[in-house]
Amino acid sequence: MSEATLDTTPLRAGSCSIERALAVVGEKWTFLVLREAFGGVRRFADMQAMTGAPRQVLSARLTRLVEEGLLCKVPYREPGQRQRDEYRLTQMGRDLYPTLVALMQWGDRYLAGPDGPSLLITHRGCGALVEQHFRCADGHEVAGPREVTPIPGPGATVSAPAPAGNAGG
Repeated sequence: MSEATLDTTPLRAGSCSIERALAVVGEKWTFLVLREAFGGVRRFADMQAMTGAPRQVLSARLTRLVEEGLLCKVPYREPGQRQRDEYRLTQMGRDLYPTLVALMQWGDRYLAGPDGPSLLITHRGCGALVEQHFRCADGHEVAGPREVTPIPGPGATVSAPAPAGNAGG
């Protein structure tokens, strides 16, 4: 089998799902908030303590994640206190879990300290370490980018080619 090459059809940047996703989650504090939400942290003060995010930054991130549909607010009231909101993952937010695990495992592989990773993820049912695998729709394991061929999808918008002979200036 020959090595796959990237389809060179010029696509408009605005149609790229990676770009759209990064517009929603592509910021450090957002990933740290999601990390805590996956760990069961729901309250503002607890998220602030766990992430170290400045109050205004955390407030802005939570507002954005609610607006984008990754978190939802659920009111609660402690006895003698005013009503506050907890932040809970929506299905859209929970669907990011494999992405966070992949990012964590990449960091474990290349950036962990000399003692190794600070967190391991195990299967609750049997206790084995969780591994992520990349598979095609027919169930074949895909080892990496050299085994895939990107092709335009149904939502692709093709860009007009650059004029010939206009090398700049």
